[in-house]
Amino acid sequence: MAPIGQGALSLNDFAELIFRNEKVVLDKDALNKVNTNFEFLKKFSSHKLIYGINTGFGPMAQYKVSEENILQLQYNLIRSHSSGSGKLIPAQLSKALMIARLNSFMQAYSGVHTEVVELLKEMINNDICPCIYEHGGVGASGDLVQLAHLGLVLIGEGEVIFEDAVHPTIEIFNKFNIKPLSIHIREGLAVLNGTSAMTGIGMLNILHARKLLSWSVLFSAMINEIVEAFDDHYSYELNIVKHHNGQNKIASLMRDILKDSKMIRDRSEHLYNPDNLDQEVFEDKVQEYYSLRCVTQVLGPIYDTINQAENVVVNEINSVNDNPVIDHINHNIFHGGNFHGDYVSLEMDKLKIAITRLSMLAERQLNYLLNNKLNQKLPPFVNLGVLGLNFGIQGMQFTATSTVAENQTLSFPMYVHSIPNNNDNQDIVSMGCNAALLTKRVIDNSFEVLAIHLMTILQAIDYLECHDRLSSSSMSLYDKVRTIFPKFIEDQPRYKEMARVKDFLMQSDHISVF
Repeated sequence: MAPIGQGALSLNDFAELIFRNEKVVLDKDALNKVNTNFEFLKKFSSHKLIYGINTGFGPMAQYKVSEENILQLQYNLIRSHSSGSGKLIPAQLSKALMIARLNSFMQAYSGVHTEVVELLKEMINNDICPCIYEHGGVGASGDLVQLAHLGLVLIGEGEVIFEDAVHPTIEIFNKFNIKPLSIHIREGLAVLNGTSAMTGIGMLNILHARKLLSWSVLFSAMINEIVEAFDDHYSYELNIVKHHNGQNKIASLMRDILKDSKMIRDRSEHLYNPDNLDQEVFEDKVQEYYSLRCVTQVLGPIYDTINQAENVVVNEINSVNDNPVIDHINHNIFHGGNFHGDYVSLEMDKLKIAITRLSMLAERQLNYLLNNKLNQKLPPFVNLGVLGLNFGIQGMQFTATSTVAENQTLSFPMYVHSIPNNNDNQDIVSMGCNAALLTKRVIDNSFEVLAIHLMTILQAIDYLECHDRLSSSSMSLYDKVRTIFPKFIEDQPRYKEMARVKDFLMQSDHISVF
């Protein structure tokens, strides 16, 4: 990938840094602009009243801060707002936050010393991740509380996650001979004022959502194989008359997956056979249930929603989200609200609803496989043992159903849940970080549901003894997953196998719809 600051950071660039531990390199020209921006602020701010440099913050901005206290003011801001609570966010999310904040600083509109970006680079490259708590920011002056905990680590205080353990920051800094940040002018406010927590988490959410959709398309194709469905519901001719990009993309993918399947049926060879007209009741089902037949119409909007979320959140990660904005090109400082998180918050809520819908489709397909009265092909609960004595997938279905129900409850949008605070200075807020974290939980839940769904599909394939008739894509997945989840007949605890299959789905790049 290109050095940070050389051009826009793409979703794939972000994935390289997060998942493949690509090292951060800072573009030299961009670094020079950061320094130029800092020097401009240093000269411009002399003998002027500028918010957050020689004034208090938020509703306290009417109070002037004396010259001898302006650096202490920045430390006070960081320490006072390091007030998060709840669980620590995982190290991967903390790293994502740092990448987002670094990329914003490298736009050279934040008035920070180059020491800040160099320090962030060292922390990212050495996987030194600030301890940041889930509860805190309201997403209006940015992710104030989450980013305050980043600021606390930058000045050598607080704690970090390193090698899966929590350590005092200074201990790890000393290990790597890293010097804590010294405040120069406004580094405290610059670190706190921004959307980098919700944006970094949002970027990760989009990457995982893309993977979930990829699996959902493949599993939907496989279940159509299992029931020997007709091919017209994902045909080009049927879908092209519905003018939605996502629907046609999903249909195209299903055609590609199933092109060499020996189980899918051509409707013209079956139901259009004149011999069938003599039947009063057709043995063949004329049309499949919606969870099988309407896959392109259900997953199509999810595809479009993920694409839209990617467009918005990638724009955000490449934007300047400070207040004030330090503009050395136009020789001015502009006060406003670029720290407001509405763009990200709304996209996270939409993404959360879309992924919940994906998990609902998986649950309905799962229920179809488990209910012999519906599918009329498989034993109850795809039980390969003795009916009544053994239970097959029965226990796992409870987990899938309850997890989807939780997703449905979590899908209430944060975007419309503004609560004024900060002496009503922040009278309308985005709750963007909350939205991003809840979306992550829905995504994690959905991987659990899809793991159970896949395990059931594999058991069904074994019952029907149809492995050799599957499409090459389906057969490849079957062979890979059976190495970590063998066919079972007798009842045994399955929770460890469920976890292994979930990990496989989260980490594998077996198929991508994007």
